[in-house]
Amino acid sequence: MALRIGLGDWATQKPEAQAIRYAVFVLEQKVPLEMEWDEMDAQCLHAVAFMSDSDGVEQAVGTGRLLPDGHIGRMAVLKQARGSGVGAALLLALMQQAQRRGQRQVELSAQTHAEVFYARYGFVREGEQYQDAGIPHVHMRHIFDERS
Repeated sequence: MALRIGLGDWATQKPEAQAIRYAVFVLEQKVPLEMEWDEMDAQCLHAVAFMSDSDGVEQAVGTGRLLPDGHIGRMAVLKQARGSGVGAALLLALMQQAQRRGQRQVELSAQTHAEVFYARYGFVREGEQYQDAGIPHVHMRHIFDERS
């Protein structure tokens, strides 16, 4: 299966990103619908991961967003695509975009079960665990190497 990351604004990426976030956050994790959508979507760069099957048919399977201040958020991968590198590809694409913008660091609010995943990409936990939408989270930060 081939993997492609599409980048764009909310108007361009909304249909796929919204469907993935609804499936993962609202249906699977029981995040209240009113907490999922916010005014920041219109200001973010959105990434959508597409996997294609042997016939070349693409399906949107993951999404994430980069806020203007360098926060990465709303990272979500459909259950059937987890463990296939989709999350890593999304994260790396968003980190690269932040670097291109001249940002010296990125940060995110990680669900605690994903802390090890983010640590593999240089994110370091800061502070104590807290609850967001009833789900345990930790704040994490990655400072870019000035040589990169």
